[in-house]
Amino acid sequence: MTATLAARPDPTDATDAALDHAWSVLEAVPDPEIPVVSIRELGILRDVRRAADGVLEVVITPTYSGCPAMSQIAEDIGMVLDGAGLKPHRIATVLAPAWTTDWMTADAREKLRAYGIAPPTGNCASTPAAGEKVIRFAPRPMAAPACPRCGSAHTERLAQFGSTACKALYRCIDCREPFDYFKPY
Repeated sequence: MTATLAARPDPTDATDAALDHAWSVLEAVPDPEIPVVSIRELGILRDVRRAADGVLEVVITPTYSGCPAMSQIAEDIGMVLDGAGLKPHRIATVLAPAWTTDWMTADAREKLRAYGIAPPTGNCASTPAAGEKVIRFAPRPMAAPACPRCGSAHTERLAQFGSTACKALYRCIDCREPFDYFKPY
């Protein structure tokens, strides 16, 4: 089942001004590991809603279950909401559905490229039949990513893991520059 990036509510339909304000201030919260992209653009920010008890609830999903940046992301969200006068609030971390690079926006992919990180290529999720859940245990073979610096497709993987577990280390054979590749999953 493919999950999609939570849509920010249309402000003209909003019955809760605090929710719209929360979305606005959270749009600018950067990812602590890749500060050129926001948690919204990466798809980490899943939803902003009112919980059953009326408290403002921010729903986030880590890029992988052991992501060490999640405590910093939660702290940054709390500081931004406190600074905007949006109290009380709580942050809910949900692991299902699991995050996928399909949730990244096109802007995030371009910002990664400009920052020197090759964005994930292709889509990870397939479109299963209604009610069907597809589980993949082996990654599909994908072409090597293009160099984010010179655009060459003549690249090679040096290591399965780069600066973080969600990236692999590649080198461009043409310009000889190393670069991280944000692995699709």
